[in-house]
Amino acid sequence: MGGNARADGNLPKGAQARRRSSNSQNNNQIVLQELPSLRDTPATKREELFRKKLELCSICFDFDDATADKRGKEIKRATLLELVDYVNAPSGQKIFTDGLMPDIMDCVRANICRALPPQNDDFDPEEDEPILESSWPHLQVVYEFFLRFIVSSEVNAKVAKKYTDQTFCYQLIELFDSEDPRERDYLKTILHRIYGKFMSHRSYIRKTISNVFYRFVYETEKHNGIGELLEILGSIINGFAIPLKPEHLRFLQRALIPLHMPKCVGLYHQQLSYCIVQYMEKDPTTAVPILTGLFKYWPWSSSSKQVLFINELEEILELLQEEQLEQIKGELFKLLSSCLASQHFQVVERTLFLWNNETLCSQGCLSRKYTPELLPLIYSDLYEKSEHHWNQTVLGLAQNVLKMHHDSDCLTYQECQSSFLAKKEAQQLAETERQQKWEKLEEMCKSMS
Repeated sequence: MGGNARADGNLPKGAQARRRSSNSQNNNQIVLQELPSLRDTPATKREELFRKKLELCSICFDFDDATADKRGKEIKRATLLELVDYVNAPSGQKIFTDGLMPDIMDCVRANICRALPPQNDDFDPEEDEPILESSWPHLQVVYEFFLRFIVSSEVNAKVAKKYTDQTFCYQLIELFDSEDPRERDYLKTILHRIYGKFMSHRSYIRKTISNVFYRFVYETEKHNGIGELLEILGSIINGFAIPLKPEHLRFLQRALIPLHMPKCVGLYHQQLSYCIVQYMEKDPTTAVPILTGLFKYWPWSSSSKQVLFINELEEILELLQEEQLEQIKGELFKLLSSCLASQHFQVVERTLFLWNNETLCSQGCLSRKYTPELLPLIYSDLYEKSEHHWNQTVLGLAQNVLKMHHDSDCLTYQECQSSFLAKKEAQQLAETERQQKWEKLEEMCKSMS
């Protein structure tokens, strides 16, 4: 299995189908002829030999049967390694010539462009180990060779883009659904390099990635490479020109923000958060649609995901400008109030830690300026947690936050305190009256019996 720790007998039901690599040829026995070494061949004949070696490496094997075609597999791997070594070592001779490009791309396509085996329905990427690609002993070296080709300064971009065309880019992006993280890591590096090298493909690559996101969010909620695609986008967004184009703003609203919705958001949240922050650093006005989307998709039923979202919220609030804050402060303060009222201590704890952020407390949404609007919403929960919470960290944090508000705006604090005590007294009075009514009813029932 090329590095997979599982033996066949221990694979879960249906995993054999997932494991089967679909780029293997079902030949009974493939006989490969060993070719002479490139370095031992005269320079005038090396290009033709290079072409023959690429043709040899275009033959694919069945790795599900470890005993089949052993010699052929060894010859192909040795040839691939030789090609990588040859292109890495300076020879004084141009290697990636225009004439070799069709052969290079035919070899790459034959090995990597394949239909991925379907995932098992009960596969859980958060719990289950991935099924590693069985053909990795060959596939890894092909990816390494192709990466050397893409980054080479020898390669004429105008000629190469005819072979690394939109169809190839589409196939490459589809491969990001591979369960093997090693393959996704190579794909991430290669696609990023293609994006940088071939400017004419950039719009198409962004569009294809956004289509992957649409399918993931609105149809399947299953895809193994969302995190890696977001990593590429983080660098792409960082290079956007200002002001942002309408296409880039549409991508934010229609593709990126809805990625907060899927249940498995925790798998790629760090990369998603980075992309969101990149947008805000480019254009502060994107804060309003970003925060509106965050409020819309807030994961109220999952405390662990709420903690992730609060982490992201803090980064966003640090960049939030006063003009944008004025537009969304009502919803924001209600959200903070709801988080402080949570029954889960980690949500409350992470929310209280926002008051440890000097930027937010000195000039942001938690500053003295907004205390008259925020404190009345959160005072009762702060007081209750500062007096009675079982978790010592939450208890201490709540006491500190109350003290901060008392010191910064004593008048508002006293008003909230008075209102809270009056409300508490009214509740106690109502409870006493309720108890008295029940006692009278019980006495009436006893007298009637």
